[in-house]
Formats: sequence, structure tokens, C-alpha cells
Amino acid sequence: MKVIMLKDVDKVGDKHEVITVKNGFGRNYLLPRGLAIIGNASNMGRLNEMVRREDAQESKRLDVYKEMAQKLAGQTLKVGVKAGATGRIFGSITELSVKQQLKEQFGITIERKKIQLPEDAKEVGVYTLTLNLHPEVKQEMQLELAQD
Repeated sequence: MKVIMLKDVDKVGDKHEVITVKNGFGRNYLLPRGLAIIGNASNMGRLNEMVRREDAQESKRLDVYKEMAQKLAGQTLKVGVKAGATGRIFGSITELSVKQQLKEQFGITIERKKIQLPEDAKEVGVYTLTLNLHPEVKQEMQLELAQD
């Protein structure tokens, strides 16, 4: 069954993406919850209009994203982690924990998928975190992993 995703669903698909799913999953989960619509000819025609409208709204938010980037420029996000005696952290740092810390420390809410974590953040220390706020606005800031 072909469906057009209306919202981002982890491990399934992103918004406005046309994907093929099993019939039962589409009929029993995606469609009733409003996460997707059937990918028939009429809905495929509406897809371009939905994407265009979404892009227009996103470009209106460009100033808001630039303001967020200016507020975060030069800032350091401190995240408390549990670590061993050698400084190696237990578990891993996630986009969700970074999102929560951004909200607590700076009062800024950013979507989880716009946060790009450093690959090598496995020990206590300072790393560079990238926030992809908009295709035109990317902000780097320091991420400090400190032992609790």
C-alpha cells in the first residue's frame, strides 16, 4: 500500500514522503491516527501543494530561526552524565536529552531531528554540537558533558 506521510514517524518515514507499507499497518495504524493518507492519484496531486505550503511557512519562520541562532552563538550547553572513573560515559547522549537541556537552560524548543550530535561524544569533555534549524541557518555550539 502506498501512503503519503503527513507527520514524521520514527523508523517509518518523514513528512511528505511517499512510502510503501504493509496493508494492515497502513489501514490499522497510520491512516486512523492521521499520520498518513493513501497515495492515490488525487492525493499525489495534492502532495505538491502541501509541500509548497509547508515551505512557505518554513520561510516565514526564517527570522525566528536566525534569532535562535544568535541567542545560542558562543553558548555552552552543559549536560550531566554518569561516567566511570576513566571518564567514559555510561550509555550515550541522545537528541532527546539535548532537546530537554536546551529548553531548561536557554528556553528554546528545537525539534529532535534538527539536532546533530557529535559522533565521538563517548567521554566526559567538550564537543561541538550542530543545530540544523533551517536549510539557511545552521548553528554550532559547545556541548559540555560533565559527570553528575
